[in-house]
Amino acid sequence: MLLSKGFEIEMYTGTPAGEIVGLSDRIVADLNGFVREPDSRNVEYTTPPLCQYEKLLCELVRPRHELRRYLKGLGNFTLVPGSTLALGSTDRFYRSDPNNPYHSYIEQTYGTTVVTASVHINIGISDPEVLMRACRLVRVEAPLYLALTASSPFLGGQVTGSHSSRWQVFPKTPALVPLFTSHAHHIQWMERQLAAGTMQNVRHLWSAVRPNGDRRPYNLNRLELRICDLISDPVALLAVTALLEARLIQLIQNPELDPLLMSEFPVDSRNDDLVALTDANEAAVARHSLDAELRHWQDGRPILARQWVQQLYEEVWPIAKANGISCFLSPVKKILREGNEAQRWLRQHGAGQSVAQVVQGAIAEVATTEALLAQEICEPCAA
Repeated sequence: MLLSKGFEIEMYTGTPAGEIVGLSDRIVADLNGFVREPDSRNVEYTTPPLCQYEKLLCELVRPRHELRRYLKGLGNFTLVPGSTLALGSTDRFYRSDPNNPYHSYIEQTYGTTVVTASVHINIGISDPEVLMRACRLVRVEAPLYLALTASSPFLGGQVTGSHSSRWQVFPKTPALVPLFTSHAHHIQWMERQLAAGTMQNVRHLWSAVRPNGDRRPYNLNRLELRICDLISDPVALLAVTALLEARLIQLIQNPELDPLLMSEFPVDSRNDDLVALTDANEAAVARHSLDAELRHWQDGRPILARQWVQQLYEEVWPIAKANGISCFLSPVKKILREGNEAQRWLRQHGAGQSVAQVVQGAIAEVATTEALLAQEICEPCAA
């Protein structure tokens, strides 16, 4: 029983030297399937919801391959990996749509703290109560997915001290989001936020995970994990997705796997306690990713992020194997062994490379990897 999956991928455009250049206006006008973000320096594409990982891989790579061809036609432009303006200006907003009032609000309220690139993973769940239960579980475990994907240790040419500078500065909105106890609770809470103005519209729920659908908050059909930094390697992205999907299948098979039921925190304060614990875990992971010391939602015990991921991996491996996706899950072990992108880049910097050299090397490496994938994966798909 595989669930449907789709991705929203935000990426920076720029030069092979690492300079971020805003080109989204031209990209959106000339290429199908791309949409603009408030700042023109990144652009987004969305994959269709699919169950099969082999097809998802092609849908991840093909638009990027087409975009790279288009950028080359414009001049010496390429895609720049990472989730922050690693070498770019961090004090100026480059509006992609000056006439959009929501974009005006974002620029005036948040500035360049929102000019980040990331990946949102959407998993289809049609039953609203199962979806709320899934959001509760994934919310308290969302820091683990950031730990695997951190890719923003640089900002404005400097080492920030955080593995995910993106999540360190990203303005989670509203500031306090509870674990939704039911679909009705979610609807009531959303309506209150909109009435109070803490949310500008139904899209303005910027938390690590949220329920999503065609008419939010009433018609919902998917879980959206928003915490992940941009993962340059599509194979690694599918591994993280397989970990998430296997965990959700486990939850569907065992509804008792619910933080509001299983946690040992006091019943009267459990929701608030779990939110506070999770917020602290998110902050720790933004700083240290896989090396962060976290507190487990079950009983508050301390546990390193990489150990927690390893435990989760072992727990869901039989489920992944039974559903034929264990081969897509297995690259998680490589991330645990070799580190996420932020950790690998920081090792290169520690060995003597400048921030610019690390970024330039990553740009070239990702371009080569994607060209090989496009040749091996997408051409057979099209045949």
